[in-house]
Amino acid sequence: MAAALLCALNLSAQKADDRDTEKVAAPEIVWTSADIFPVYGKCIENTSARYGRLPAEYKGVSRDAVWYLGRNSAGLYVRFRSNSPSINVRWTSTFKNLMNHQTPTGTRGLDLYTLYKGEWRFAGSGRPDVNEWTTTQKIIGNMDGSMREYMLYLSLYDGVSELSIGVEEGSVLEQPAVDRPSSKRPVVMYGTSILQGGCANRPGMTHTAIIGRLLDREVINLGFSGNALLDMEIARLMAQVEDPAVYVMDYAPNAWDYLIREKGEEFFRIVRDAHPDVPVIFIEDVIFPHTIFDPVILAEVTKKNVAQRELFEKLKKQGEKRIYYIKAEGMIGDDGEATVDGYHFTDLGMMRYVDYVLPVIKKAIRRAGK
Repeated sequence: MAAALLCALNLSAQKADDRDTEKVAAPEIVWTSADIFPVYGKCIENTSARYGRLPAEYKGVSRDAVWYLGRNSAGLYVRFRSNSPSINVRWTSTFKNLMNHQTPTGTRGLDLYTLYKGEWRFAGSGRPDVNEWTTTQKIIGNMDGSMREYMLYLSLYDGVSELSIGVEEGSVLEQPAVDRPSSKRPVVMYGTSILQGGCANRPGMTHTAIIGRLLDREVINLGFSGNALLDMEIARLMAQVEDPAVYVMDYAPNAWDYLIREKGEEFFRIVRDAHPDVPVIFIEDVIFPHTIFDPVILAEVTKKNVAQRELFEKLKKQGEKRIYYIKAEGMIGDDGEATVDGYHFTDLGMMRYVDYVLPVIKKAIRRAGK
């Protein structure tokens, strides 16, 4: 009797073990190259690499620093849809970059958003394996299998040389069904390391991405860290965008006052001649929090902003109508808490910047009927 009871208990335990094994068995993941899905955030489709921002012919034409930064995938995103209970990604970084003032996820990670109740909502981030070139990661799991639209932001301060999306076997992975954010009449923004994304914690928190979600419109990120020096080939690239809604000129944190005076009008004219009716917004250099203690930096910022204002007033006197100007005062608050290092924005700084400049962007687009 005891032996029979023991046998029954053992059998019951074996069945429980079998059920537990079934519960934890990982689903098979089917991988698909993201090259089949649309990528957004580029001035032109024909770039040197699928996840790059500059055309191949700019190699040897652009300064080395600009060419290198153009291979960073800042502002680019891939769109797709799936009903998979989990979304997995595998990506290879181009440079394996790390920085001491930005998170690895912001520098060379990914960021996944999904369309939820009509709005783009954060779903999860792809955190890179800092010791490897290639990272494989499940971004989100345990979903109910509903068909969802996804937007996958790419790395801000590194390139992506290969990208694949993994879904659970039996799930659908296909082209997006809606054009959101709208790819018609994009916002084109040119600027510095801050605009490129320094130092957002993750790619979806750079201000160009936030603006894109709030406008539900594609935003092209032409941020070049330390190198927004009014290079004319960048103006020519901006001019190639088909039917832009607005241009945003946020180069002042890099461009010296003499560069603005020497090159600012020529840079503007290249864009204006290509798109006579498209509004252009000029933004001043940020009044960095430590300028209250550092008179040298304050003097530098002041000179740049004087030059930027002079350029704007000159263009107005020449009869330019659809131009706008955003002053720096109050841009990121006055409590000194919006930067990582005195210069580059935290996520708080990014949000404050958006709150400050977005009303002007909206007004410019509305008045131009874009």
